Amino acid sequence: MVLQRGNNRQPVFLGADDYLHYLDCLRMAAREHDLAVHAYALRPNHVHLVATPKSEDALSLTMQAVGRRYARYFNRVAGRTGTLWEGRFRSAVFDPAQWMLPAMLYVEGNAVRAGEAGTPEADRWNSYRHHAGIEASPFISDHAAYWELGNTPFERQSNYRMLSAEGLSGKTLEVLRAHAHSGWPLGDEAFLIQLERHGTRRVQPLPKGRPKKVQKEAPEGASEA
Repeated sequence: MVLQRGNNRQPVFLGADDYLHYLDCLRMAAREHDLAVHAYALRPNHVHLVATPKSEDALSLTMQAVGRRYARYFNRVAGRTGTLWEGRFRSAVFDPAQWMLPAMLYVEGNAVRAGEAGTPEADRWNSYRHHAGIEASPFISDHAAYWELGNTPFERQSNYRMLSAEGLSGKTLEVLRAHAHSGWPLGDEAFLIQLERHGTRRVQPLPKGRPKKVQKEAPEGASEA
């Protein structure tokens, strides 16, 4: 999940042309840098994405390109200067087998939870209409989890609409919101262990408080300084 806010939470979209231009920037940058975008929601002062990078730096390169291109456009049409975005975007890795569909529904329900739309379908600036079979998006890449909803487009779209109508539980919303804002990976213990083995970043926050000192024996054959 990706979250990018306007600087000081200021508006980054003022009208339909702005939303359309951002989507065009996203389409071009995702294609250039091999980022598969599965879901999105554009809000007046922030952007949510669900995406899979096809290379290690695909996400950062895409977001940098989108941010620069859109900022130049917005500053010009709005007659402003200065920073548009709030620092670096936030991102959280999650286990797609467990969390892909909930993450998509979470992102697409953003406007409804904010009281800005009655249904995800009523919000023009998200990917729900694509997944529900109302209006195809030219750049959305349907994830395997979405394909597993049915054998035909009609079946997948119908089942997705049912999932959206059922909604996410309060606990699921709480978990997704916390990870979207904190950036900590989301998945079961096996998934987190696999991430830690293949990466250089910590995958869970350290326990609060000062850790106790533990005297460790040096491994056999190791030198002690």
